[in-house]
Amino acid sequence: MIQLIIGLGNPGKEHENDRHNAGFWLCDQFADSLHMNFSLDSKFKGHLAHGKYQNHDVWCLKPTTYMNLSGEAVGAICRFHQIPSTNILVIHDELDLAPGTVRLKWAGGTGGHNGLKSIQQHLGTLDFWRIRLGIGHPRQLVEPGQPHQEVASYVLKRPPKLDLDRINQSIEKTRLIFSELLSNDPASAMKTLHQTSV
Repeated sequence: MIQLIIGLGNPGKEHENDRHNAGFWLCDQFADSLHMNFSLDSKFKGHLAHGKYQNHDVWCLKPTTYMNLSGEAVGAICRFHQIPSTNILVIHDELDLAPGTVRLKWAGGTGGHNGLKSIQQHLGTLDFWRIRLGIGHPRQLVEPGQPHQEVASYVLKRPPKLDLDRINQSIEKTRLIFSELLSNDPASAMKTLHQTSV
């Protein structure tokens, strides 16, 4: 079953509303649904929340390292609590999905995502569950004859209200599958989520 839920993002007030922090936003919802409170844990380089689900321990982690070093926090907590990668759920922003679209996925590549690359480096595997929250790609916003917006600049900015509303809607949809995920029924969770997603 899922023992560790990791939200990916960048620390600091200046980044809390960035598209790149969508993983933090949904991780907060997981912790809230389990009545868990985050506190800073320097040993695990992150804000950590701990609770129980059906008598099983569950942790939620938001690394306090920058995105490209997320694996440091993930590796530390997995080693300490002996959590296998198969019991991990990583929540991250996804450029290749439109705002409002959310997908549950098992394993696969990194898609160029620096947070996933770092986790792979520290765990030695990409065999873990992911929730991919669509934030859209800057190339979709370019009008003919206009220069392309750099991806790095795009993900480190707040989304416009319409996109933010859609991302928040996808987060609300994902709340529907919390119990299925934590009850070790990912196939059912995936079906539920994808049927209700854009």
